[in-house]
Amino acid sequence: DAIAAAARARTRGRPILWGFGAHVIKVGLAPIVVDLLQRGFVSGILMNGAGCVHDLELAMMGATSEDVGPALDDGSFGMARETAERLNGAIASGAADGIGMGAAIGREILQGRYPHKERSILATAAQLGVPVTVHAAIGTDIHHMHPSADGAALGATSYRDFETLTGLVATLEGGVYFNVGSAVILPEVFLKAVALARNLGHRVQRFTTVNLDFIRQYRPTVNVVERPTRMGGRGISLVGQHEILVPLIAAGLIEAATRKKRRHSR
Repeated sequence: DAIAAAARARTRGRPILWGFGAHVIKVGLAPIVVDLLQRGFVSGILMNGAGCVHDLELAMMGATSEDVGPALDDGSFGMARETAERLNGAIASGAADGIGMGAAIGREILQGRYPHKERSILATAAQLGVPVTVHAAIGTDIHHMHPSADGAALGATSYRDFETLTGLVATLEGGVYFNVGSAVILPEVFLKAVALARNLGHRVQRFTTVNLDFIRQYRPTVNVVERPTRMGGRGISLVGQHEILVPLIAAGLIEAATRKKRRHSR
């Protein structure tokens, strides 16, 4: 049903929005998201702040990971200077230019010297003109701990992205929103964007929401699956490993598009 709803939305020119928790990138699924972007199955992406960390490190080094326990014990956790300075520099530049955090970091990776930028969701989206919104909570991400961090720039760029997100959600009628692996921040932000879009008079009633995670969590269940779809939409909850569910959905979308193309070529 989730695949059918997204395939229908694409055929009808309706938006398909994807919200990704950082774990989705960390476990190696960025190339699948990049492929979906290139195939036109993504109208917009939501991320939390940690998603940017993993995306930039993938582009920079081809890998992203940290052994948090031992690093926390000796005080070295999150202290990689290169990651922090590049992220904070991009965010400060974005604030000065009046753009959002997602666009600013995407621009940095796309235009900078990053040997693995083809793996970057943010750079690919920037290249294709697909909006990425980043919703930061101050103090949750490793680059916030560094002297290069600018609280005003973090707030300005993330707030700009909330405005962008609300504009995307205002067009969601007949579309689909996937929330993948975010248990708190993205469900809360999505709900507020729905509320604001409706308050401004936009019709956002009949659409599909899909939540994917290892277990069922309160906020995604209530703020993604149940509350936003009460006026005629449909909410779907899928429980399983990201490494299984995301490739299956991607394959299903590609197969649906291939079948449609074959029918039209006869």
